[in-house]
Amino acid sequence: MSDTAILAERLTKRFGDLVAVDGLDLEVERGEAYGFLGPNGAGKTTTIRMLLGSLRASDGRSSVLGGDGTDPEVRQRIGVLKSDLHMAPRHTAQDEIDFASRLRGGVQPGEVDALVERFGIQLDRPIGELSTGNKRKVAIVLAFAHRPELLVLDEPTGGLDPLLRHEFQELVAERQAEGTTVLLSSHVLSEVQRSVTRIGIIRSGRLGASLEVDELLSQAAAVAPMEVDFAEPPPADAFDRVPGVASVRIEANRATIQLDGTPVAPVLARAAELGAVHLVTERPELEDLFMTLYGEAGAGDAAQDGSAAADGDEGDPA
Repeated sequence: MSDTAILAERLTKRFGDLVAVDGLDLEVERGEAYGFLGPNGAGKTTTIRMLLGSLRASDGRSSVLGGDGTDPEVRQRIGVLKSDLHMAPRHTAQDEIDFASRLRGGVQPGEVDALVERFGIQLDRPIGELSTGNKRKVAIVLAFAHRPELLVLDEPTGGLDPLLRHEFQELVAERQAEGTTVLLSSHVLSEVQRSVTRIGIIRSGRLGASLEVDELLSQAAAVAPMEVDFAEPPPADAFDRVPGVASVRIEANRATIQLDGTPVAPVLARAAELGAVHLVTERPELEDLFMTLYGEAGAGDAAQDGSAAADGDEGDPA
């Protein structure tokens, strides 16, 4: 058995003159939790649909679990949680679970009950009466209950409240610790960093980088400024030669410090020495991080939004 769970080589998708995915190479090892990270419209969902066979590639090739993503035997070994939720509105949650179970040849005893209890799912309500969050909870059961070898999670937590997002992240971590391979696609940096060990960054249909999570977070820290307020205006050279500082702008009682991605302890120590009274720093938006690492996004990213809409009607096989 190959150690590779997902392989894409020069995978390309064109919609007329628009290139939605452009010669993408991707390799995910078995048992790995891999984050597929990029802004909305970058080509993430289009790539996933090609991997799973619901969208035909214009060029290149791919394999999933050593086979073809369209092969029913392969698909039975995959759990898919899609960003768009398509379930029959008149079906109850129980109907949807029973149908999926029959399609996959059954589920392990107790798996459905455990997930239903964990996420607080009402099995007897019609899908059409459920909120987006409650529909998402049903979709989680459909993706996880058969204990798949591979989980493909495309923007998986939309509609979930913060507590349930945390519960979902715990579930993903548990399955990955048991050896399940995870491909998690998202535009939210914090969601990906909590669930994976390696991240591929996609922009304008191209995989621009593949990084360990710690490496990406270090680069993210370099993007995020730190604002420090003091009781009195600090000296102009207050942070000169302090390790971790890339640049400083001082205006009245506030110092805005651009970090360089190294540990911030010396910066915090110096701020304390100067009598800091308030400090604010935020993790940057993913788009800001992209702008810093890869330059300004061109028209291609905006065009990708069109490509995402173009293939949005393509349904995945169950």
